[in-house]
Amino acid sequence: MATSASSLTIASSFSEPRTQIHSSKRSNLTLCSVPYKAGSRSRNRRLGLVVSSVTAPNVELRTGPDDLISSLLTKVANSDGGVTLSPEQHKEVAQVARELQKYCVSEPVKCPLIFGDWDVVYCSRPTSPGGGYRSVIGRLFFRTKEMIQGIDSPDIVRNRVSFTALGFLDGDVSLTGKLKVLDSEWVQVIFEPPELKVGSLEFKYGFESEVKLRITYIDEKLRLGLGSRGSLFVFRRRQ
Repeated sequence: MATSASSLTIASSFSEPRTQIHSSKRSNLTLCSVPYKAGSRSRNRRLGLVVSSVTAPNVELRTGPDDLISSLLTKVANSDGGVTLSPEQHKEVAQVARELQKYCVSEPVKCPLIFGDWDVVYCSRPTSPGGGYRSVIGRLFFRTKEMIQGIDSPDIVRNRVSFTALGFLDGDVSLTGKLKVLDSEWVQVIFEPPELKVGSLEFKYGFESEVKLRITYIDEKLRLGLGSRGSLFVFRRRQ
């Protein structure tokens, strides 16, 4: 991942599926029954004991991927890509993401669902998507409107952050990169220098940048990515 302040570091990946995971929305319940022995009441009475209550059986609710996805999207909703979340809320997002990871297809880099346009709805490090434009100071001048990643077959990645500058100028910063598979889960993307558009101005600046990312979950609606430096990304497919 490049250190350029203006670079977009948005988790990416691509592929064709080898395994399809089908989940049921019905929850599995495991009930722990309370054993009963004949004659125990009479023995308790002889001991002067009165059984006044019965302990309810323990219920373990096993959550499926649909429930986890719903929970994850609820937690990151209206958070400006994670900016407004507290440290405790970031931990909750990470916990749900780890659970969802268990339902990922094998070799996710080969899953064709990766292609298409995705909204970046969350990042555990706010400056990872958008660089300096998303920093504490940058957000004073640039109000983020959208963060989008497009992945085109066979190996093109397009990252774009659109914003309003100074409250009245529309603009965006974008990157185009070449994608390379490293193994069954990891990919590398080498980006060209970023292109900045503000009002009628349009120009390229800076240098090439590079990111390495791991795909930890992918389906028709949601994708999770983990950057080489530990940043968690949540992508939702654009309608």
